[in-house]
Amino acid sequence: MEAKATELFTSTFGSAPTQLAFAPGRIEFIGNHTDYNGGLVMGAAVTEGITVALGKRSDRQIHLVSEQGCQVEAHLDALEPKEGSASWTNYPVGVTKVLLESGMSMDVGYNIAVVSDLPVGAGMSSSAAIELATAYALASMFGYDADKAGFARIGRKAENEFVGMPCGILDQGVSAFGEPDHLVRIDCATETFSTTPMPAGTHFWIFNSNKKHALVDSAYADRFRECHDALAQLQSRYAEARSLSDITADQLEAAKGDFDDLLYRRASHIVGENARVRAVESALLAGDLVAVGEALTASHESSRVNFENSVPELDFLVHELSKADNVFGARLTGGGFGGAVMAFTSADFDLQQANVIAQAYHEQFDLAATVIRTRAGAGATLL
Repeated sequence: MEAKATELFTSTFGSAPTQLAFAPGRIEFIGNHTDYNGGLVMGAAVTEGITVALGKRSDRQIHLVSEQGCQVEAHLDALEPKEGSASWTNYPVGVTKVLLESGMSMDVGYNIAVVSDLPVGAGMSSSAAIELATAYALASMFGYDADKAGFARIGRKAENEFVGMPCGILDQGVSAFGEPDHLVRIDCATETFSTTPMPAGTHFWIFNSNKKHALVDSAYADRFRECHDALAQLQSRYAEARSLSDITADQLEAAKGDFDDLLYRRASHIVGENARVRAVESALLAGDLVAVGEALTASHESSRVNFENSVPELDFLVHELSKADNVFGARLTGGGFGGAVMAFTSADFDLQQANVIAQAYHEQFDLAATVIRTRAGAGATLL
């Protein structure tokens, strides 16, 4: 990917880049929509991601090019979100604006070429990957210091305030803190990050449903609002609660009569999901992979029933995977409303089994599921 990014940059801008960076996509292992609710989440950086090549300009323009041939121009003195086919540039341009607001000095603009081997729309967070890769490259090129947590917060702020996506820090945090063959655990209330080894002989398989989602335009913002509406209701009874993740299952049950069924189910998903993250942590320590898998599948069922961020295509894949040999558990990964399913498997699960499930999916929905076998990889880095 480094050579590909260099070639795209050179052929587009007529000179070699001076800075390259890579950031991975991520798998959300467990902890669905808990990040912006102050909860717990576990994820893994993957080996696939986004590579950017940059070079300074002599003026204050920003010129951006993707491997699809889309070229977009912006200006340092007028950084505004773009729409339509140019909207992908909101992620690197948003990061640029946040870095400037954070004190980074840019006397000139830059050229940037972006290449990716992440499947777009699969819920593996290509957005966080381009944010982190851009942040690392710009910081190096223009002399700005930040640690991994700082870069993660820069990416999240760009997505929240410039792109308009009210996400938490899951995607950026996992992309920043990823380690080979490790899971990243985030306590989103305190924004503390840690890693834990993957159990030996286990693998991730991603089944991209190719049922596309666009989170900014989807029900993601509705779920964000519904969670905060549920919290407001609960705070009338539990004033000390700062987020839904401060609410226990017993407290939620005691307050069930305080609000309507929809908000109760939204809160149930978050409260239950935090409990499932803790259960997975304990099961991993005990080496109980069956219990890990049961928690993953239960997470998907809560997404389907309580949070309603699944779709029939994802439900079908989870159902088929859950009854397959050598699969510990399966669930949607990411925001939902389309995208991908993650299967957590033993080393004995193979491409032949995956293809049988993909074929059944195609027969059911007349869509081709893209199957990806991946592993936990390294986090964002300069090249």
